[in-house]
Amino acid sequence: MQALLDYGGPVLWLQVALAFFAVVFVVERLLYFHGVRMNAADFLLGLANHIRRKAYAEAIHEASRTPGPVARVAHSVLIRHHMPRSDLREIAEEAVRLEIPRIEKNMRALLGIALLAPLAGLLGTVLGLIDVFMEINEAGGQASHASMAGGIFESLVTTAAGLCIATGSYVFYLSMLGKGKRLLFRLERTGIEVVNLIIDSGAQSDIVSFREELEARQRGVSDPEAAAADS
Repeated sequence: MQALLDYGGPVLWLQVALAFFAVVFVVERLLYFHGVRMNAADFLLGLANHIRRKAYAEAIHEASRTPGPVARVAHSVLIRHHMPRSDLREIAEEAVRLEIPRIEKNMRALLGIALLAPLAGLLGTVLGLIDVFMEINEAGGQASHASMAGGIFESLVTTAAGLCIATGSYVFYLSMLGKGKRLLFRLERTGIEVVNLIIDSGAQSDIVSFREELEARQRGVSDPEAAAADS
């Protein structure tokens, strides 16, 4: 390894730094997506049981104590459950947008490394060829193969390192991008589901109160008839 670093020159050290940051970004993203994993269906089912009973305090408490972006989106909607549907949808969309920077953190940096690594390899190739031609020029066109081998080896090492770093970084970038899109979809679904649960709960409450009022009116009508019959 030390021999490769010596032959690769300063460009290879630059590529080592790029590889180090790529590993750091990949590990950070893997830990993030592992930490936000949760069963959104079970979480929404638990909230639905509270919302149908209009136990909003319990629903808010459950959302607040559950970690992760899914629970944060649900909590943002639940604490404003008294608002109309249009406002609740806007609140859900805003809550999802607030989570986007957390989802995309270090993603562009990882893509940047995937783009810079082959360029650094190309720079090492050019510098290695420059060394070869300088050896030839200093030797008056009679440079030995051993003297040219150093420059050629430098160009090959940096090119190979750049391609390896770029390929690995881009593969992990695509993988993290897919995870981010799936998480964003779950957040949007959670916001819509919670809004629908709140609105449906309010509609059911209106229906119940309407039935109670209708039954009261029927009792009011039947009572005078019964009184008239008694008289």
